[in-house]
Amino acid sequence: MARRAAAALKSLLKLRIPAGGASAAPPTGPALGQAGVNIMEFCKDFNARSGHLVKDTPVPVVVKVFEDRTFEFTTGPPPTSFFLKRAAGIDKGASKPGHEVAGQVSLKQVYEIAKIKHTDPRQSLEGLCRSIIGSARSMGIEVIRK
Repeated sequence: MARRAAAALKSLLKLRIPAGGASAAPPTGPALGQAGVNIMEFCKDFNARSGHLVKDTPVPVVVKVFEDRTFEFTTGPPPTSFFLKRAAGIDKGASKPGHEVAGQVSLKQVYEIAKIKHTDPRQSLEGLCRSIIGSARSMGIEVIRK
């Protein structure tokens, strides 16, 4: 919903909603309802905006709710851990990272994830790849040269 006037910010909500899966059901509905957001309007807008993504991909959302009950929301790219788990073919990371290996990803897969996550022009793709490799190690996912 577009803001009409310069209304004061009432609250800021940070949610993680599955792509195309916003509904009035918990946890999304109650969080939005308590902030005074029109839940059905938000769900319709969010589902339309995230419709291009694979269903059930977690999407970080920041919702700004204003005093006049209007809202704005921005979506971000899915978390790195989601992409790493999907690339490695696992449901969760290792319970003891560094001592056990939960899965493997190739450098090519790391590069593909970095291309998807690259939204800040000030950050180099190489630096982002290093960050993703660090995330993989902390999850117990081995990065192999292939």
